[in-house]
Amino acid sequence: MSSEHIVRSFDAELKSLTKTIAQMGGMAESQLDQAIQAVVRRDSQLATQVMQDDRRLDRLEQQIDVDAVTMLARRQPMASDLREIVAALKIASDLERIGDYAANVAKRAIALNQVPPVSPVTGLPRMGRLAYEIIAQVLDAYVERNVEAALEAWSRDEELDDLYTSLFRETLTYMMEDPRNITPCTHFLFIAKNIERAGDHATNIAETIHFLVRGETIRESRPKGDSSSFTVVLPPGEQDDADGSEPQRT
Repeated sequence: MSSEHIVRSFDAELKSLTKTIAQMGGMAESQLDQAIQAVVRRDSQLATQVMQDDRRLDRLEQQIDVDAVTMLARRQPMASDLREIVAALKIASDLERIGDYAANVAKRAIALNQVPPVSPVTGLPRMGRLAYEIIAQVLDAYVERNVEAALEAWSRDEELDDLYTSLFRETLTYMMEDPRNITPCTHFLFIAKNIERAGDHATNIAETIHFLVRGETIRESRPKGDSSSFTVVLPPGEQDDADGSEPQRT
């Protein structure tokens, strides 16, 4: 077999790997979008479909694992070719996790439908749209090998974290105002956290794209805006005993 034929064959295998990643990415972003819609519309049938579709993502990740390992063993690639295969493995893993988080959101949607609806947590649809946009942006950046677009998506993770913190405070307030809100709002909190984690995996993909194209990691620290771990929301009328000031309200 001529060296030219080997090169063409290897290039075709790399393109096929990229195509499968793109297919997997399209499925992952669609599943997250549908899971959010299932919550907003209280659609248990749609939620069930999202949970079932997660298996297709798992199978695609397994296919990518097999193809990538086979290419590593047969081709023994170096430099940029090696980065292509390693990046595909890492991105497939992140996309599979995004699919898992979408399935988790769908499960919570079904649970929410078992209790009476509460006043909507206003930030949830907005948070879902932002996560969807970030995922779509990094997938386009991967296909186009566009580092600048990947970095832009990477920086937007802080905005997603800010929305999560705001929603966290809002949900706690609903729970304090009426104990009947505790069950649905607890599910809302888990849904929001799953969306936030999906955004984190999109950020991972952006970092992988940077390494794939430039051969080095991003030097800046990852932007983080999630301060929910330090959030305290006090019942109305209570003073902040620590400094005597009024507690911050949502």
